[in-house]
Amino acid sequence: MTEQKHHPELNVTQIHLTDDNFSLSSMPESIKIEPVKPETTKSSLIDQASPKIVLATLNARYFHTSFGLRYLYANLKELQQYCEIKEFIIQTRAMDIVEQILASKPDIVGFGVYIWNIVETTDVVSLLKVIAPEIKIILGGPEVSYETEQQAIVQCADYVLTGPADLSFYQLCKDLINNTPPDKKIVHSKPVELKDLASPYEYYTDEDLTHRLLYVEASRGCPFKCEFCLSSLDKTSVPFEITQFLAQMEILYNRGARNFKFIDRTFNLNINTTMHIMQFFLDRMTDDLYLHFEVVPDHLPRKLKEQLALFPKGSLQFEIGIQTFNVEVQKNISRKQNNAKSKENLLWLKDNTHAHIHADLIFGLPGETFDSFKDSFNQLYHCRPHEIQMGILKRLKGSPIIRHTEAFDLRFNPLPPFNILSTDRVSFTTMQRINRFARYWDMIGNSGRFKYSLPHILSDEPFDDFMAIAEWIFNKTGQIHKINLKKLFELISQAVESLYPEKHALVIEKIEQDYEAAKLKSLFSGLNLYAVSKDDSKKLETTTKNKALKRQQQHMS
Repeated sequence: MTEQKHHPELNVTQIHLTDDNFSLSSMPESIKIEPVKPETTKSSLIDQASPKIVLATLNARYFHTSFGLRYLYANLKELQQYCEIKEFIIQTRAMDIVEQILASKPDIVGFGVYIWNIVETTDVVSLLKVIAPEIKIILGGPEVSYETEQQAIVQCADYVLTGPADLSFYQLCKDLINNTPPDKKIVHSKPVELKDLASPYEYYTDEDLTHRLLYVEASRGCPFKCEFCLSSLDKTSVPFEITQFLAQMEILYNRGARNFKFIDRTFNLNINTTMHIMQFFLDRMTDDLYLHFEVVPDHLPRKLKEQLALFPKGSLQFEIGIQTFNVEVQKNISRKQNNAKSKENLLWLKDNTHAHIHADLIFGLPGETFDSFKDSFNQLYHCRPHEIQMGILKRLKGSPIIRHTEAFDLRFNPLPPFNILSTDRVSFTTMQRINRFARYWDMIGNSGRFKYSLPHILSDEPFDDFMAIAEWIFNKTGQIHKINLKKLFELISQAVESLYPEKHALVIEKIEQDYEAAKLKSLFSGLNLYAVSKDDSKKLETTTKNKALKRQQQHMS
């Protein structure tokens, strides 16, 4: 069995400071893992003594870990002993991030750049280059691998590695240290053979295992060509050697890991491999084991279904990309999907397994209309997934979706997250309505807070019903963020009273069940559940009566 070393002395620092809680005294200490120190050979000698490399990125939340940085670190060979990983979150001030990076006195800093951190990382790199211009800054990641030269962050950096940088980062660092830098700023990484990669899993710290989500991959690439996705550029899906992969998973498991998120784009593509991995975890099932997979919706053969039914509640989450049920739109984006089989499998999973089902739709695809999207939402809702994630189309750099720009008049936000603003069939105003719908749906439909009341609020046409609720709440509050839970209970009840008065009495009973389940401190009896309170109704009635009498008197005088 493959040995996975666990050395608690390499500097891996997870810094989760924000503007509100930053202070040097409150900084968490570095979590140290001792790096492997390879024997020095003639081929590994470098000219400069003790260079310092910092690998950094800004995660969306502290709960996330940077899988990419650990891959780069794992493949640094003799340079590994000079490297430190520093992870931040995007809410941390750029100035504070720069201070923490400079505290390590690096010669080289590598940044992982993604769509969710491009703005904040640009700020950090800009500051770093002003304060310490002598430091060599290397960028990598999907957000800078395409349309590279036009990006502001690239202007500030010294080098950019496009594509899979698992091995090319090591070579570039070595060239810089040996004063033999490449003659071009943009370095295109060569394709990587998976068998040539050192595994990153031993570089998850004990804190990662205890408090954070662990990303793992049993394969790379995707054979499908959905044009909104960067994985459409892959030629195929390539698996890691299954025995070695499971050996790494067993070591993580034995160290206490119980939270595994597989980043494979098509986890159930090869059913035999899928079942092998699922059985591995099924044999080690505990109450706290949690597995997250991205699943192709129309490919669940009987033998896999039988296995999935064995997993207990709380152990599985499936992310299932539907995106659209519109056949013409599917053709436009080169998406192959058996819609009937997908719906059948969604219903089967809901009725026969304990898996938490998170299904995705995308609004704004070329050829999609408001009505056709409404139809997709209604069909998906009746498949009863636990969550419907309503995404808005984004223009990921390098994705083939841009070939439709002229034909469908696709207009994208020039600023991150590069979301679609309008198409030839969807106006900007309609796009804003859907954005608000998506936000309220996340707060209400996906939160699980309204599982008793929502089914009684929505009818066989759930999209129209919820759109009316969303627009009523927005007109009432003008807010799509920062609505506290107590207020949200009140607003939903008031909206139902105004829009669907015949449902209101029953809905109040169900809202009370939801409110009790939420375990809020305030009493349900103290909520304002009516759009117009009884006292206000009396005042309104008196005012109306007085106005009527006054008008009569004016006519009589």
